[in-house]
Amino acid sequence: MSSRTSQFPSLSFENTFFESGVRFIIGIDEVGRGSIAGPVAVGAALLDIQINTSGWPEKLQDSKLVSEKNREAMFSDVSNWVRGWAVGMASSDEIEAQGIVTALALAGSRALEELLTESALRAEIASAGIQIILDGSHNWLGVKAMGIPVAIKTKADRDCVSVAAASVLAKVTRDRLMIELEDSYPGYGLASNKGYASATHIAGLKEKGISPIHRTSWLSKII
Repeated sequence: MSSRTSQFPSLSFENTFFESGVRFIIGIDEVGRGSIAGPVAVGAALLDIQINTSGWPEKLQDSKLVSEKNREAMFSDVSNWVRGWAVGMASSDEIEAQGIVTALALAGSRALEELLTESALRAEIASAGIQIILDGSHNWLGVKAMGIPVAIKTKADRDCVSVAAASVLAKVTRDRLMIELEDSYPGYGLASNKGYASATHIAGLKEKGISPIHRTSWLSKII
């Protein structure tokens, strides 16, 4: 990769595991944690040392550093480059009932279950080894990691290719869902704010009230 800066990810952290003999890496990142409406989403991107040690999309970055237009443009390239990927979600009702940390773990487990559905892939992993890299400062996956070892890294979405890929895949997938939800729940500006507390969204709440996709307990200071 040419012209990389500190804002672009690399495989440096992943290589510490590849060099120890692990063949597979799963990068994991969440989006929508701070939203006041819609689900939280967790992306999982699988790298295989045999095919994913170079050639990732040149503009791949943490989704927060990429415009919506550019995230959409690179989505296909990212999804085609990784060995496999999945995005799991937990609904606003699940967030309300169980809390955001438990909902994150639930969404993560759904992503992992989808990613590792194929028995042939699971057999390869069992014989060749696998490692999760999780963005953040604590292991919110916990027992939902399906027995896979988890390495925590702050700003992994910025620094690690696998986690940056997961970030983009999760962000685009969730954004597309929020755009679809605009048709069912008009008046909140969901297509533009994606469920975050923008001025338009807050104005919609004050005019229309709370919808079924809002995280009700999060709104006490807004309405």
